[in-house]
Amino acid sequence: MDARRGQASAQRGAKAQPGGVLVVGVDALLAIREQTPDARIILLTTFDGDEDIYRGLRSGAKGYMLKDSPREELLECIHAVSEGKTWLPPAIAQKLATRVGSSDLTNREMEVLHLMVEGKSNKEIGSALFISEGTVKIHVNHILEKLGVSGRSAAITVALKRGIVHLNGGAGESAGGGGVTSKN
Repeated sequence: MDARRGQASAQRGAKAQPGGVLVVGVDALLAIREQTPDARIILLTTFDGDEDIYRGLRSGAKGYMLKDSPREELLECIHAVSEGKTWLPPAIAQKLATRVGSSDLTNREMEVLHLMVEGKSNKEIGSALFISEGTVKIHVNHILEKLGVSGRSAAITVALKRGIVHLNGGAGESAGGGGVTSKN
């Protein structure tokens, strides 16, 4: 359902005037940026993890607002973006600053993290990825180090809170049929 709304928003966005400001979700943002790279887009979302914010801005959003933001804040954001500026509420800017100072996980570390979130053991992760259990342990240690935690449970908690991974089936733009998704 969200993907269809995103496509509809993208079609409306492609017809919008270049100087206008669009307030959209994640799916529409990506589709509009493909068709109109210079579009001024505000991402309106429920996701407030530092990784979500980083990816949204990296994808071309000029503003990042939460759906429960006060009306005045949303209007301020719209005015700033319409003038060609980037605008973030202070709480979002603080989370973004946290993200900028952290290390990125590699693609393989992301695969291992997804399987950790699904509750797989090192042996099961190794089998799924066709790597040795020792190699899995190395990846897990890198994940723990990069997330600044000391255990698997803490890594999973931090990854979910920061928006590095999302559990499917919950509310929000990436709801689906179960499992884990990444916002790459």
